[in-house]
Amino acid sequence: MGLEQQIRSQILTSILEKFVNWARKSSVWPATFGLACCAIEMICTAANRFDIARFGMEAFRASPRQADLMIVAGTVTKKMLPAVVRIYEQMPEPKWVIAMGACACSGGIFRSYAVVQGIDRYLPVDVYVPGCPPRPEALLYGILKLHDKILKDPFLTRKEGPVVVNPEAAQSFRGVRA
Repeated sequence: MGLEQQIRSQILTSILEKFVNWARKSSVWPATFGLACCAIEMICTAANRFDIARFGMEAFRASPRQADLMIVAGTVTKKMLPAVVRIYEQMPEPKWVIAMGACACSGGIFRSYAVVQGIDRYLPVDVYVPGCPPRPEALLYGILKLHDKILKDPFLTRKEGPVVVNPEAAQSFRGVRA
């Protein structure tokens, strides 16, 4: 294959990659999965004040086979962990995970044998949104960071590590309010 053919195929692939990543970013469908008080804040993002539909997430999906984003919001116990992992495994590729709240990120205030000390030990977390509970603005900021990560993802493989949302940056981000 000549040099011209290689360059043309790479240009076509990069244009296709940008288009596919833009389409993925614009139509992320989250699964309904709230475990504790963080779920209330997650529900607030779907209400009219914060309006998560502006970011292509019109409806939370009840079936994991229709979702490509799992927002783990709240305390994950050892008894609930097999269900969380099974739901993650049922999601089609590409799939992403947001750990929302201190309990999902690190176990929170619960230092018990029954509480998982961070969901990242069992699932590949893409974005961490710390807080107890994090405000809806922080979750929206984390979703925007996930959008940035999706835009940079290679077409066939995922190589980047997780993103940690800075709570101060989320508080200063006021562009998401109506």
